[in-house]
Amino acid sequence: MPEPREIAERLLDAQVDFVLAEVSGDRFAEVVARDVESVLGVADTLIFRDIVEVDQAKQTVATIIDLIGGSPVLADMVGVFADSIYDHIANNNEYTLGQVVDREPVEALLEKIFGMHQAQERILDRLTESPLVATVASKFVDKLISDFMEANKQFAGKIPGVSSLISMGQSAAKSAKKATESTFIGDMAGKGAVFALKRTNNAIREMLRDAPVHDAAMEFWDLHADEPVSGLRDYLSQRDLNELVLLCYEIAVTTREKEYFGLLVEECVEVFFTKYGDYTLAAMLPELGLSGADITTEILRYGPAVIDGAKRNGVLSKLIRERLEPFYTSEQVLAILGGE
Repeated sequence: MPEPREIAERLLDAQVDFVLAEVSGDRFAEVVARDVESVLGVADTLIFRDIVEVDQAKQTVATIIDLIGGSPVLADMVGVFADSIYDHIANNNEYTLGQVVDREPVEALLEKIFGMHQAQERILDRLTESPLVATVASKFVDKLISDFMEANKQFAGKIPGVSSLISMGQSAAKSAKKATESTFIGDMAGKGAVFALKRTNNAIREMLRDAPVHDAAMEFWDLHADEPVSGLRDYLSQRDLNELVLLCYEIAVTTREKEYFGLLVEECVEVFFTKYGDYTLAAMLPELGLSGADITTEILRYGPAVIDGAKRNGVLSKLIRERLEPFYTSEQVLAILGGE
């Protein structure tokens, strides 16, 4: 009669062969479908908040953001992705912008933006507090007036006598400009800049609320909707896109390191638990847009190639044997096989 250890080794060989057969060929699809169904059956009995604690979830999400967000792969590929999209995807004449982006959500977005009067008021008020912005507004108004004066000068030049009056006005303006070098006049000029900004803000407010800005924006959209996607490259060079993407990535990476961002993440986790904490693990799948069939499909998409590769180089058989061998060679099993 064979020794217990010999029987154990034969049983080990048999189970290794059995497991390999389970993950080979058509049988693998059957096993995956069976096991996914079994796992989902168990998941349907487990409440999410009973399995995962809020603090654990916060730590996991923070770790994912920290590790993936700052991974070398992402850092290396951001610029490469931007260049590739510009060269290949954006250079597309088969699709129009209107085919890629629906008009209705664009219209709703613009309507919402132009209707955000509270945000507009706050932004304009804060702009008024900036001396530099006030100066820019003053120069903007001055430019409008200068262009207006120049246009009128050209028109007046055609009328005898009027051109002399325009020249006198310009000389007076130059004299006033030199006078601003004094402290008093300079202060007045600064106040004039603020006044110019306030007038500019008032004009912007009236334009956003009363003028058909929304219709004008949609008309601008419609002008481009029927053009090929490649037309977007007229607005942005490849270098500009690359630099913009890298700058946005830098903002994202540095922002995730701030304590305040961590507070935002924690609050999102809290909200998630409030809404989904009482769901079973299986019931959460439809909420995520997944089903058991989706999980099975994705496993079968990549599983066979991985398993076949592991079988060919003998790694899979070795791993299975290493996991099972301690059981078959244990004293308890050998005693059973020996009839004790």
